[in-house]
Amino acid sequence: MTDTLYTPPKVWTWDAESGGQFASINRPISGATHEKALPVGEHSFQLYSLGTPNGVKVTIMFEELLEKGIKEAEYDAWLIRIQEGEQFSSGFVDINPNSKIPALLDRSGSEPLHVFESGSILIHLAEKFGEFLPASGPERTEVLNWLMWQMGSAPFLGGGFGHFYAYAPEKFEYPINRYAMEVKRQMDVLDKALAEREFIAGADYTIADMAIFPWYGGLARGLLYNAAEFLSVDDYKNVQRWAETINSRPAVKRGVRVNKAWGDEATQLPERHSAADFEK
Repeated sequence: MTDTLYTPPKVWTWDAESGGQFASINRPISGATHEKALPVGEHSFQLYSLGTPNGVKVTIMFEELLEKGIKEAEYDAWLIRIQEGEQFSSGFVDINPNSKIPALLDRSGSEPLHVFESGSILIHLAEKFGEFLPASGPERTEVLNWLMWQMGSAPFLGGGFGHFYAYAPEKFEYPINRYAMEVKRQMDVLDKALAEREFIAGADYTIADMAIFPWYGGLARGLLYNAAEFLSVDDYKNVQRWAETINSRPAVKRGVRVNKAWGDEATQLPERHSAADFEK
């Protein structure tokens, strides 16, 4: 081992920024840092998000609902620039006290409903419209099994591997090896499951696929952390097949563009207020 030894203090204190790409927005306390109301559009659903894997889960869901002709699923998607701290505005914190994207304001009922955490938003929309989640029985349980798997596993891919491999100010052997091992184990879990079924929970495309695709499909397709070769992602043939199947869906192609404000301009759509926005 070449890592520098560190002896933790008896009581940890926040003495300085930790460094790395997101150092300016990381802090050990919650709550708003400034007063600012969120914009509100004309539709019942107001989404405040960013086109990261967690944000993309929800925009894919909205676009899939609209692809089915469910006009009531029209939504406004507002860009939240997390590196500028917009998730710490008073308006955003009112919807999500955890200050993480995505956050949803559902105004379709008698009282506005605040929904946060991407998995919760997916379940909320699936139950509201009766789509992409079986209403009961073993099939529903299997979808929720995999949705919860994603919610518990992705932090090892993002905050674990992604942080130490791509974003940490210094590269250390132990954390990179530890999280690379775990991410490859997770990819193996998916690959073995997908060897026996078309989609992750069975024969049907569900919110479990929508949740897993932006993270693990993105990794398989070489879109996360420039780590495809390092993690030998081509070895996971069933994940590759599944990822390409989902990526070919028209609603997915639209969903991955929403709230994206970097990269090739043709792939960006920082805000989305109607289907016509994709044609601009």
